[in-house]
Amino acid sequence: MKCQVACLKNGPYEVKGPVRIVDANGSVTETENMTHHLCRCGGSKIKPFCDGTHDMIGFQSE
Repeated sequence: MKCQVACLKNGPYEVKGPVRIVDANGSVTETENMTHHLCRCGGSKIKPFCDGTHDMIGFQSE
């Protein structure tokens, strides 16, 4: 399976498949076959991952 990235309407990026995510502190998350949701609104307290803040702040996107 290839890595797939989708922008969810008014929500995060959805990343599926084998992926290596490196956060701002250099911490690495590597998975082979999982789905991750990455913050797109800028409000998450667990960046780069989504914590649902987009719903609370009314984030809207195309």
